[in-house]
Amino acid sequence: MNFFSLLASVAVTLALVGCAGTGTKEGSVPPRTFVAGDYVIGKSDSLQIDVWRNPDLTRSLTVRPDGYITMPLMGDIKAEGQKPEELADTISEGLKSIIKQPEVTVTVLSPASIEYLYRVRVMGEVNQPTSISYVDGMTVMDLVLAAGGVSEFGAGSRATLSRLTSEGYKEYKVDLDAILNKGDTSTNFLLQPTDILTVPEKKFWKGEF
Repeated sequence: MNFFSLLASVAVTLALVGCAGTGTKEGSVPPRTFVAGDYVIGKSDSLQIDVWRNPDLTRSLTVRPDGYITMPLMGDIKAEGQKPEELADTISEGLKSIIKQPEVTVTVLSPASIEYLYRVRVMGEVNQPTSISYVDGMTVMDLVLAAGGVSEFGAGSRATLSRLTSEGYKEYKVDLDAILNKGDTSTNFLLQPTDILTVPEKKFWKGEF
């Protein structure tokens, strides 16, 4: 399964079943299940089409909801499902009857079609539950700080990180109190797209204050 197929399955999982866990694993480091693959163009992506020495054909386009773009002299072209280099070859082939040896490049300016799949989320007892774009190198602490920190009712020591694996979501113990208050970064895990951090509510009857 390539990266984009994995992301598509994540979207369905999030929509239908939420972050169903399979038991919290204490003292375990979440495995890296994210594998980057070649980008595939999707609906709403913004593209830059450059035709060398033909500025009249060079333009910025957005992939329509039907998956097509419209090029001058060619009409509608199916862009969805193609890699940028494949779309460039398609356009080049279509221009051969008009331009001698056309050279076309396609650049994805804004990958809007995967914006909500390529994200990390934090929920529960934080000051601002949020969903933000994933950036390589982001950690649990970065996500918590983006959410304004743990709320006064949050049990930071019992936070969990849910990560999608080939066996479904698995949960890993995260001690936010140790990370934020003691400088113990042993559970300040590196994040990957689709991760979900959850901070539960304090159990005052158990002496959590």
